[in-house]
Amino acid sequence: MKLTKKDLINEICRIRNEIGHEKVKPNIKDIIFHGDTRTLLIITADRPEKSIVIGKGGWVVGRLKEELNLNSIHVEAYPDLLLREYKIKLTRDKLKEILNLPKFRGFKPLHNLCKLLKNRLHNITDFDLKEDVEESESPQAVVALSGGVDSSFSLIVAKMMGFNPVAVTVNPGSIILPKYFQNNVENLSQKLHVKHEYIEVDMDEIIRDSLEGKFHPCGRCSKVIKRAVLDYTKEKNIPFLIYGDLLSTGSQSIVFEESIVKINLPAMFSATKGEAKSLASRYGVLKKGGYGCPLINEVHKKYPYMRKYSIQRVLRETRAGVLEPGEALEMIMKSL
Repeated sequence: MKLTKKDLINEICRIRNEIGHEKVKPNIKDIIFHGDTRTLLIITADRPEKSIVIGKGGWVVGRLKEELNLNSIHVEAYPDLLLREYKIKLTRDKLKEILNLPKFRGFKPLHNLCKLLKNRLHNITDFDLKEDVEESESPQAVVALSGGVDSSFSLIVAKMMGFNPVAVTVNPGSIILPKYFQNNVENLSQKLHVKHEYIEVDMDEIIRDSLEGKFHPCGRCSKVIKRAVLDYTKEKNIPFLIYGDLLSTGSQSIVFEESIVKINLPAMFSATKGEAKSLASRYGVLKKGGYGCPLINEVHKKYPYMRKYSIQRVLRETRAGVLEPGEALEMIMKSL
């Protein structure tokens, strides 16, 4: 696609004028086009400039995507990229500390992560996983795989970094883990040639109390799932446990818990939700809009006041720069 920065600014101004937006010219720092995925990244000088490009309700960037015949357009504010770079440097420093421990010296998957972090710092706008690495002979990591894009991202990266992971899915029943997510879990494990296991847990009390309106289920459900996966990891004597958390960036993306090294891979690379979706989609992982958990959807219907707690979770990810405002708005509207 031959499109200069000047051409793009003119197109944005034209679209804004046609749909009745205020006449204002955005300050665009750079544009990056990925021909293989037909994805355009627009880097603006600041967040107000980002809002100009996106437009009210995402109308401007939506029209731009249609007219340029692109699969997707991502808009990033340059200060946000600088913040992500800073977080990645904190992660790299923490990872180097762990590599200096006698137990992990020479451990190739961690060195591979270090190399990928370095590449990420050199090109913060592109998450590249093209390089093949030698895989450990025995499993070195358990990946908590829920079937969503974040945990799928984690399994893909863990596999590519040579951890020889085991994928583990906690199954509390179809009201929390519907068939849709089970299909994602099983299909991705097969494509990556990764061993996969289900862990059965009893969440009947949490489900019953949630449906009676006693509490919002997400926190308690998450606690049970994390405990089950941690116990499995300790039982199998595997040194690393990998999650798909996006929020615990910097030094908190790698922590020790009960002799296990826990890594939140999307957070380690300060990945956005868009980047997680992009990588997962290459392996056929599909993402439905809104909440995929039938339990929380049922709680929303029966107790509308519970929706505010779900919305708070969305806003938390938006403040952290993980979710684009348009994505956050879509999730909030679906919860309402």
